Amino acid sequence: MRILIAEDDPVLADGLSRSLRAAGYAVDVVSDGEAADSALSAQPFDLVILDLGLPRLAGLEVLRRMRARQTATPVLILTAADSVEQRVKGLDLGADDYMAKPFALSELEARARALMRRALGGAQTLLRHGPLALDQVGRVVSLNDKPLDLSGRELGLLEILLSRPGRLVSKEQLVDHLCEWGEEVSNNAIEVYVHRLRKKIEPGGIRIVTVRGLGYCLERISGEAAEPGGNGVRAG
Repeated sequence: MRILIAEDDPVLADGLSRSLRAAGYAVDVVSDGEAADSALSAQPFDLVILDLGLPRLAGLEVLRRMRARQTATPVLILTAADSVEQRVKGLDLGADDYMAKPFALSELEARARALMRRALGGAQTLLRHGPLALDQVGRVVSLNDKPLDLSGRELGLLEILLSRPGRLVSKEQLVDHLCEWGEEVSNNAIEVYVHRLRKKIEPGGIRIVTVRGLGYCLERISGEAAEPGGNGVRAG
């Protein structure tokens, strides 16, 4: 999952980005409103954490332009001013949640998780596919009720697949949602991450199926599962 932080306080932005990256999210940071508007015009994000007091272009204007483009990405507003008028204006322009500074980092992370779950159409904190489960609060994965050790990139990949049950996810979508600016991640690198994750989950009865030319999806291994190479579907 990929998050954009638009915050001109470098200390706060650094703290937020470090915490969210440690939880397995890809995080990009901008320090002014024009940069935020450009980023949101150019690529998709799963969440925007938006400070209202941005230089060069106010946060509310960034939000207005974003919604005018019909961008449905959830927005969590941050502001030093906790007036009712500002809260109402931000929510009316399309913000999804609102936090006044100072705030507890743990609460912001919880609200961010809730907004991303809601955007994907679910309210549960546990993503499950058969014996495979991801606790989005604790950022812990289990397979057949046993902890599964995953790297941050593997965790992010699995979260994307689990949050889109029954849907194919393309390599391009994985790059968009897993990678931060400046990362040189090719489609071949995505194949490597998929291969590593596949090796860890297949012994537990779950595999990642590759649909040639389209993308990836999760399925349970059973006698009725598609045979490798049949109908354009392969497990390798």
